[in-house]
Amino acid sequence: MRNNKFVYYLLAVLVTAAILMSACGAPSAPETSAPPPDVEVPEVTVPPVVVEPGAADPLADLVTAAQTEGTLTTIALPHDWCNYGEVIEAFKAKYNIEVNELNPDAGSGDEVEAIKANKDNTGPQAPDVIDVGFSFGDSSKAEGLIQPYKVSTWDSIPDDAKDAEGYWYGDYYGVLAFLVNTDVQPDVPQDWADLLDPKYNGQVALSGDPRTSNQAIQSVFAASLANGGSLDDAQPGLDFFADLNTAGNLVPLIANNGLVATGETPVRITWDYNALAAIDSFEGNPKAEVVIPATGRFAGVYVQAISAYAPHPNAAKLWMEFLYSDEGQTLWMKGYCHPIREADMRERGVVPADLLEKLPDVSGAVFPTLDQLNAAKELIVANWDSTVGADVQAAP
Repeated sequence: MRNNKFVYYLLAVLVTAAILMSACGAPSAPETSAPPPDVEVPEVTVPPVVVEPGAADPLADLVTAAQTEGTLTTIALPHDWCNYGEVIEAFKAKYNIEVNELNPDAGSGDEVEAIKANKDNTGPQAPDVIDVGFSFGDSSKAEGLIQPYKVSTWDSIPDDAKDAEGYWYGDYYGVLAFLVNTDVQPDVPQDWADLLDPKYNGQVALSGDPRTSNQAIQSVFAASLANGGSLDDAQPGLDFFADLNTAGNLVPLIANNGLVATGETPVRITWDYNALAAIDSFEGNPKAEVVIPATGRFAGVYVQAISAYAPHPNAAKLWMEFLYSDEGQTLWMKGYCHPIREADMRERGVVPADLLEKLPDVSGAVFPTLDQLNAAKELIVANWDSTVGADVQAAP
């Protein structure tokens, strides 16, 4: 399968990290070669260039074009997700470009729908870029919703984490974890099965709607691994959440760090980087803990892409250059994410030691292939209502 090399690559990164610390639908449609014919999508590839001291900036023309556009429109980028708050501010300060932020709590499916809904709209509701779950990359390409662009650091992105034509590429990954407000629930669950205990009645929440959210879909997928399922069988995950809902333990709210802090959703299932960032933001009030479950350790990769209808295509390309630079990758790591170029940065010795020490032990985490993700996504989205019956929505 197309992701096997990537699996081995990421596992190697995890092993390396452990040594150092110890010493957003349906399956992808057939690929199309380009977006719809009425959309002009020039492919601009910036080749890798080593800039000598005093030499001209190879991105100078792109910077000028982006600054002429003046704005970048993003979507679904919470500031406490992967340190996006600092990433956005650093981009704005470096290039003097405004960032118009749409719906920070949207899921991957919502991002894709936002592109579709704004094909003929160049106003502030049309996203330039998206950050979506791994399985949404190929499907968005097949629908003609994204355009190709290869960043200057293209060669250091693993081949199995990117589309060969540059339509999408992996940005970072994390492992699903439990974030627990211990002021409300001092008995911290250590594994998926613990969540079924009556002591967690009305306390457990997903971080999205499993019918649209990549994070929520993969949470269900992860639960299957701990309940007799496999990377090729996500049904036990649906059955587990059906039991959780029947027991009254599942709260039908989309959890976020604010709801954890207030105790409305004291147990949040979320990516480890979100949970660890929450601990920092709480500053001890409330007290909270992060647990990587003992079984069903599940790693998820997200990908970046530029909308085929981007109102600010040059700003979008410059944004990608920033994210995939050493600076951008380090900023993500400050938010506890594993950036996709981490191995290259480790090899060159440019990762700050204090950041390496903060990353949790996620040994044993598994990385599903794109085919497995697509199959699980189709199953979960199609059967959540009939099997689980919980209408997960954002808090009023």
